[in-house]
Order: sequence, then structure tokens, then C-alpha cells
Amino acid sequence: MTGLPAWIEEWLTVVVPVAEVLAIIGVAWVMVRALAWLLVQARQRGRLAPELHVGLRRGGALLLYLAAALLILERLGVSRSVLWTALTGFMAVGAVAFFAAWSVLSNLFCSFLIVATRPFRINDTIEVLESVDKPGLCGQVVDINLIYTTLSDRGEGARGCLLRVPNSLFFQRITRHWGDSGYAQLPGSVAIKGKAR
Repeated sequence: MTGLPAWIEEWLTVVVPVAEVLAIIGVAWVMVRALAWLLVQARQRGRLAPELHVGLRRGGALLLYLAAALLILERLGVSRSVLWTALTGFMAVGAVAFFAAWSVLSNLFCSFLIVATRPFRINDTIEVLESVDKPGLCGQVVDINLIYTTLSDRGEGARGCLLRVPNSLFFQRITRHWGDSGYAQLPGSVAIKGKAR
């Protein structure tokens, strides 16, 4: 940048990296929005299960923002070897911590099994039983996360209550399944104009 006054050269050494960082953040944000839109379109056309939609949206956004953070660090002068060393170090520490928490690992694995085998889906009514003769946790599936499945409790006095059931519990207990219109079939349900309450 010869021929420019010194104050402009100093100013450009600050403004150019800031503009590059803002551009990287903007492009990452647009890409996350585009990914979310594409996933919504695929779900509405029936090409993507609702269980996969949430996971793909969150995972895709995480990967895009992580890539943007690495690009920003590189634009700010952090070398690739330092980034690689830090990343592998964090991964090693994360692996040790991850294997220290077996229940979390079990729930993560069971969430993939739930998505793959589909014993139930979002909006299905299910009941997780301790034993066949006792009532269990009953409700409508409203979300399936990596760690737990959220049920909207429909028991007496608990309307609107959300139950978070660890995913591993579905493979350790008996699960009763009513499907997505199961409230009319639940014991003690009162049908009002063709709908259960």
C-alpha cells in the first residue's frame, strides 16, 4: 500500500480484518438460515422426518458456526498448526470427559436408535411402564433430543406439565404406544366432539 498516507495504512490494518470478520459472520448466518429453510421445505414435502429435522438443523448450524469461528481466528493471525493443536487437545480432553459420563453416552446412542428404529414419533402418545400392572409416565411426544425425550403429561392434575424422559429408559422399560391420535383411547379419557381431553 505504497503511496498512501501513514494514518490511512494504520487505519486499514484495523478496518480490513474487522470487515473480513463481519463478512464471515454474515455469510455464516445466511448459510444457517438457508439450511433451516431447506430443511423446512424437505420436512413439509414429506422427505424428512420431524425427528431428523431438529437434529440436522442444530448440527448443521453448529458445524457452520464452528467453521466460521475457525476462519475468523485464521483471519486474525492464528496459525493453522496452533488451531489444529488446540482442536486435537480439546478433542482429547472431551473424549476423556465423554467416556467418564456413561449415562450421557448411553442416552446419545439410544437417541440414534430411536430415530433409526422409530418405536414412536413426535405427536405419538406413549406410556413408559415400570411394570405391566402399574401406571407409568404417559404423554404425547413433543420433542426428541440427543439426551432425553419430552412428553406432554396428560395425567390427572398435571395438564400442560412436560416430562423429560432419558432416552435410555425406552430401551430398559416396557413402552405402551397409542399412536398420534391416542388420547381418545387412553383409560379415563373423556371424548369431546370427537377429540379426547
